[in-house]
Amino acid sequence: MPSLSSSGEQLVQSLASRYGLSTDAVTHMLVAVSNGNGSMAQFNHPEFCGAGQWMRGGMTMVSDLFNNNLKCLVNNLCSDISSELANHQTSPFSGSFQSQSQNGNTAQSQASGQMGSANSLFVPDPSSNWWPSELGSPSSLGSQNSLRYAYFANSHRLAVTTGGTPWVYDTLDHQINGFSQQQGGGQSITFTSQYGTVDLSTLPVVSRDGTAPLDPPAQPAPQTNQPAVNQPAVNQPESPSGNDSQPSNIPSAASVSEGGEDIIATLERLGSLKDKGYITEEEFASKKSELLGRL
Repeated sequence: MPSLSSSGEQLVQSLASRYGLSTDAVTHMLVAVSNGNGSMAQFNHPEFCGAGQWMRGGMTMVSDLFNNNLKCLVNNLCSDISSELANHQTSPFSGSFQSQSQNGNTAQSQASGQMGSANSLFVPDPSSNWWPSELGSPSSLGSQNSLRYAYFANSHRLAVTTGGTPWVYDTLDHQINGFSQQQGGGQSITFTSQYGTVDLSTLPVVSRDGTAPLDPPAQPAPQTNQPAVNQPAVNQPESPSGNDSQPSNIPSAASVSEGGEDIIATLERLGSLKDKGYITEEEFASKKSELLGRL
């Protein structure tokens, strides 16, 4: 139960005296009406004959069904508390919504507002404003088990936490009006908007614990087999045709020295040209016969 501020304690004392109730009963009802955002209350206290429900401008229900005096007392007390809450509200009441789906069956439950930190009748709870302060006041918030969420419609932001680091999402053009937490074979969080049911994971992440997410690391460029630097490319031999003219780098017989050593060196050069495919076997044999004839 939230703690009362000095003005809250004064209000409880005044209402307890006016209605002839204990301060504990009035405090219980004050919290119940606050949880109902000032428009409804679900309560359970012995001085109100146990469990009951009040709705502003609607029906008041108590366990003692035919006790009209008790119904009148509850209605008047809750109406006064509702007016006092509105007068001491430091930020607009926030609507809350929640649902939980278990084993494929969705059970709707009444959401409870978390307004203690937004009303001067209560001592602010530092842990209640768990979302980043720069988001301001949410247009709606709620909780389900460990899941808590705060929706900021004007700034298109949604803060979500499951008891640890808060995540902030960009809601894009979604107009969110409900949440659902799926439990069972793996937890997932969905919300409903004008586009139907949407998985929370499809929204862009703005920050995690106040820090923007890191961009994914750049993928290394694929490596290609490039020729080694400063190494000349190797010429591929071409298939010579029978009609090709004699290559210009084949030494002519006239240029060959008459010395035996020069002829042998020339033959070696011709053999190298043949091995590399620059001259044909027939051309090599012809030159070889000509050179050897000079020995």
